[in-house]
Amino acid sequence: MRIAFPFAAIVGQDQMKLALSIAAVDPSIGGVLVFGDRGTGKSTAVRALAAVLPQMAGADCPYHCDPARPDEACEICRSRQKGKRAQKAVALPVPVVDLPLGATEDRIVGSLDLERALSAGEKRFEPGLLAKAHRGFLYIDEINLLEDHLVDLLLDVAASGENVVEREGLSLRHPARFVLIGSGNPEEGELRPQLLDRFGLSVEVKTPTDLKTRITVVKRRDAFERDPAGFTATYAAENAAVRDAILAARNRLGGVAVPDETLEKAAQLSIRLGTDGLRGELTLMRAARALAALQGDGAVLWPHLASLAPLALSHRLRRDPLDEAGSATRVERAVGELEAA
Repeated sequence: MRIAFPFAAIVGQDQMKLALSIAAVDPSIGGVLVFGDRGTGKSTAVRALAAVLPQMAGADCPYHCDPARPDEACEICRSRQKGKRAQKAVALPVPVVDLPLGATEDRIVGSLDLERALSAGEKRFEPGLLAKAHRGFLYIDEINLLEDHLVDLLLDVAASGENVVEREGLSLRHPARFVLIGSGNPEEGELRPQLLDRFGLSVEVKTPTDLKTRITVVKRRDAFERDPAGFTATYAAENAAVRDAILAARNRLGGVAVPDETLEKAAQLSIRLGTDGLRGELTLMRAARALAALQGDGAVLWPHLASLAPLALSHRLRRDPLDEAGSATRVERAVGELEAA
């Protein structure tokens, strides 16, 4: 098995690491989009996340259903429940699944197991990438180059939390709830607005300009490639600390209060920026609550909102031809104006 670069060893991309950690604490935030220069560690950070995620309890089925949520079970688990068979829960790593650009629709949604059909004459479903990503993360590199019909497919599944397969004589559905992680280079094309709106947080990454940071990145990457196992062992304790922090934040999340004053500030900020709909401020509130849980705070306050506003709102702004400032700059400016008001 290929060793991933340690999450704790990544330097110079704090916003990206924070966004991924927040999505790990509260998956309902809606995913993370990472856009920026090539070679800035986008794919590295996503794959490194898999090594620090706490394990989950899953049923012994192809979709690793949550035994604690029988209402969301697949058909296999439902049949076991009807037969009053005990569900066997096992500790599983949280799936982080790559969706390559060249993947076919069959590979993504699943298809008929042809080998079984030809050898035994049985119609059996071969689960696809959506099934493997259930309760985990689905990662798409160069997401802005994804074909339109696959974008439509992902939008349907993301909205319903269920994959419906009607093909080759098969008719079935299975749960498919996942955190969508996308990365890409904006110079290679823009993301469709419908898909862009599905991401809870958006991070813009840039090539570090600080000399010390660049040297540190090169030295760590070189050390990792020369001795992956030894380098990873060096950061084992720090990676474990990140895992413990995520787990502790999940346990605290339900107890973090969101005062009306904080909700009012989030709404005022969205109104000031002219964002469409209410998804922006809802995501901002959820992300700020996850940040408060990560920091061990008992309530969401203005500093939590202010620090995450560019991540939660910048990709939801309408283009303003009279304002040459970038979307993140516009959000930061609105935050400053609201602070001063």
